[in-house]
Amino acid sequence: MNDWERFFELHATSYMENIFTRSTLAEVDFLVEVMGLRPGMAILDMGCGTGRHSLELAKRGYRMTGVDLSGHMLNEARKSASAAGVQIEWVQADATAYQSDTRFDAAICLCEGAFGLLGAGEDPAEHDHAILQNLYAALRPGAPVLLTALSALRHIRQFSPEDVAAGKYDPLTLVESGMFEIKGEQIPTRERGYTAPELRLLFRFVGFEVLHTWGGTAGNWGRRPLELDEYEIMVAGRKPA
Repeated sequence: MNDWERFFELHATSYMENIFTRSTLAEVDFLVEVMGLRPGMAILDMGCGTGRHSLELAKRGYRMTGVDLSGHMLNEARKSASAAGVQIEWVQADATAYQSDTRFDAAICLCEGAFGLLGAGEDPAEHDHAILQNLYAALRPGAPVLLTALSALRHIRQFSPEDVAAGKYDPLTLVESGMFEIKGEQIPTRERGYTAPELRLLFRFVGFEVLHTWGGTAGNWGRRPLELDEYEIMVAGRKPA
């Protein structure tokens, strides 16, 4: 079990108490509009967590598959789906290794459900490249993808040379290292941020067409420019037809 899996195992029952989870309806409205989603589509939710986006999309008639590293997070997702009376396929898997025989009509990877969350010793470039490759392989030609990732601009403006010397931030890899205390346990964490040009290049390197790059902080989605101090960048792309 890597550090992030342990973190989310401990955090699962309280995850939906986070403020950023309160805009699910508006976020799904946005996904449907921007991605051109139509009921009946098969959609992959990579790093689905407790399944808040999958659940709302399933209620609207989409065929959802939610993938997450944490069994406890998926247990919360299953309980929510059962209470809502919707059928969703839940898969426990590492996003860097996920493979499927299904070819999906669309894919989402949101709110650092997988992308940018590094276990101890994981290479920052290889980790996220593998996730994007797996998303690409899982999609049918012409299918849209939408992803949010941590913005390195905020990190760069936040951290000092003293933080770099202390190992809290690596300007060569754009990785923030920290420690979360949760339920009495200290969990070491590593989070990879991105600049918008770098993220767009990574998408293109994998093979995606990049359609839009916007500010993507949870709770403030929109067709708008990226702000310097916001948490997340959003990339909307498409697998070529």
